[in-house]
Amino acid sequence: MDKKLTDLGTVKGKMLLFGGVYSNLQALEELIRIADKQGIPPENCICTGDIVGYCAQPEEVVQTFKKWGARSILGNVEIQLRDGAEDCGCDFREGSRCDGFSQLWFPYAQSKLSKSSLDYIASLPDHITFNYAGNQVGILHGSYFNVSEFIYKSTNWEVKAPNFSKLNADIIVGGHCGLPFQHLENEKYWLNPGVIGMPANDGEPHVWYMTFNDDGLFKYNHHTLKYNYKLTSSLMQNGLLPEEYARTIITGIWDNTEILPAYESGLQGFGIVL
Repeated sequence: MDKKLTDLGTVKGKMLLFGGVYSNLQALEELIRIADKQGIPPENCICTGDIVGYCAQPEEVVQTFKKWGARSILGNVEIQLRDGAEDCGCDFREGSRCDGFSQLWFPYAQSKLSKSSLDYIASLPDHITFNYAGNQVGILHGSYFNVSEFIYKSTNWEVKAPNFSKLNADIIVGGHCGLPFQHLENEKYWLNPGVIGMPANDGEPHVWYMTFNDDGLFKYNHHTLKYNYKLTSSLMQNGLLPEEYARTIITGIWDNTEILPAYESGLQGFGIVL
């Protein structure tokens, strides 16, 4: 299927960027409250994909997101849901723990989503581009070439560089890997705001998002988001979803680090410094 790209032209004012809602309604509701409090309009709020995921309220999340009016691109989960696939398309190693967990949460999400939600998901673009404070920005999920590719801070710049050419971008905002980071090289920025649906393996129950500010020069900041994670975890303990993910919501520690490179794996539980 041909890629769908939405170009927003020039965007002005404060922006809010985030990834992976992962069916976490409590985190999404708190993020919406923050955007409202800070006067950030919905059209300046952009998700890097995977609105649906590991948590217990996929239908409520999609409908809340749709009503809010924020923007999003397709994550691998949305593509698989749109196409009626049998798995999440996360590119987990077959037989791994994450692969086993996906055989629980993905069918659960499929079973909960209404036609209205699936139609909304199908309407999302693969990429969003816009000009901000004199910089061309491109939003992608994994990479331009593979929506399920895991790109981390430690990923070689040679892997990242071709994505800038494809999106004609000075700044790329990526998703999928679940960890916030910033990587500046050759006057290009690769930024990942992190995700709001799951902790970042840092030993804290809070989650992560990012803001852009165009006061004179381009500025960006990473932020933590505190929300009612105890409710999220309790709703996940329904006998249908992985108990390990419900525990991660509380502890901030991933059940395993099998998808992580050595550098990121070694940071488990040590907090995140940006």
